[in-house]
Amino acid sequence: MDLFEYAKSKTLDRESPLASRLRPATLDEVVGQQHIIGKDTLLYRAIKADKLTSVIFYGPPGTGKTTLAKVIANTTSAEFTQINATVAGKKDMEAVVKEAQQNLGMYGKKTILFIDEIHRFNKSQQDYLLPFVEDGTIILIGATTENPYFEVNAALISRSIIFELKSLEISEVKELILRAVNDKTKGMGNYKAQIDADALDFLADMAGGDARNALNAIELGILTTPRSEDGFIHITLDVASQCIQKRIVRYDKNGDNHYDIISAFIKSMRGSDPDAAVYYLAKMLYAGEDVKFIARRIMILASEDIGNADPQALCVAVAAAQAVERVGMPESQIILSQAVTYMACAPKSNSAVNAIFAAMDSVKRTKTTVPVHLQDAHYGGHEKLGHGIGYKYAHDYPNHYVDQQYLPNAIANEHFYELSDIGYEKTLKEYQQKIKSS
Repeated sequence: MDLFEYAKSKTLDRESPLASRLRPATLDEVVGQQHIIGKDTLLYRAIKADKLTSVIFYGPPGTGKTTLAKVIANTTSAEFTQINATVAGKKDMEAVVKEAQQNLGMYGKKTILFIDEIHRFNKSQQDYLLPFVEDGTIILIGATTENPYFEVNAALISRSIIFELKSLEISEVKELILRAVNDKTKGMGNYKAQIDADALDFLADMAGGDARNALNAIELGILTTPRSEDGFIHITLDVASQCIQKRIVRYDKNGDNHYDIISAFIKSMRGSDPDAAVYYLAKMLYAGEDVKFIARRIMILASEDIGNADPQALCVAVAAAQAVERVGMPESQIILSQAVTYMACAPKSNSAVNAIFAAMDSVKRTKTTVPVHLQDAHYGGHEKLGHGIGYKYAHDYPNHYVDQQYLPNAIANEHFYELSDIGYEKTLKEYQQKIKSS
């Protein structure tokens, strides 16, 4: 590197985004992901010992996939090469492979190839890498926001270890924000900035576990906020909300307001008001509520307040819950909106919840035994005990129904499930009446 190139690299370092400048150089500087890089974990030991095999880092944006690759680059004795799948083509990969073969053949030196957004490579591009990963010419590090089991060739998956990175905890994002504000070497400590406690809480929460979001916001705030008379740049709650483009919503996920909103959300669906239901959904999503929490509430409502008036409601709710876990935000808001509006518009019945509560109450109040004719008869000698004797097999009778006592003798006349005249329950009620009157 000549003097001009050295000066250029230093200028780029100074001018690069805060999230890039603050990127850790060692494992000990990494915040979060202790489930995969905590001391004595497999990945921690492999990096420390410089014995890494091919790996794929999978997780949401801003959780440290590229950071871990850079840490490996700083600690390994192998050649480290990086390409981005969004712009790289086969010629780029051929050049990397050729150089890797030379390094291995002439110097006995391995090559680590980091491919960012590896899911962007098509099947043929991924297939091209396979033999070189298999023979050890290249140690692959892939990074992807998409589930690798869906987006990466099975052959590459089988030759790699998958490490799933999680969204950062709020406390971890706070740690990074404070490091950015105070670090005078790689952060913005020389700007003499201070961040208010409520602004710190807000930014860490609204970042949604994405460190890059939080660091971009704090950098924007420090660079654009004028100094106060005391000579400091004050990052207030108002400044923070402007920098992350999120309006401050009064919504404490651990306080009374949280329960007020979720209560109104559920009652709006129960009350068949899709407009109100989707409004409270939007308010929760805007405030950063966990989509899995919302999905759980929808599933409960599907049985508690709709039940067999529309059995499809539970199917929709469960499908939505599975979909939001796979898709993530922001697209999950569409899936949740479909589920919420379906619940609000569906016919309502609380017969299922009333039935189980009534049955539970009966179980607590009474001591019963199973009628003899219903007891298990799948063993030799059951006749001597009278077990199963007199049982009528329903499918042997017209309409696959026969009048027979199923409840224990002590509660033979109790009723728990009262079908309504709403939705599909009306059909079930009419069917029950039909078979029992024939």
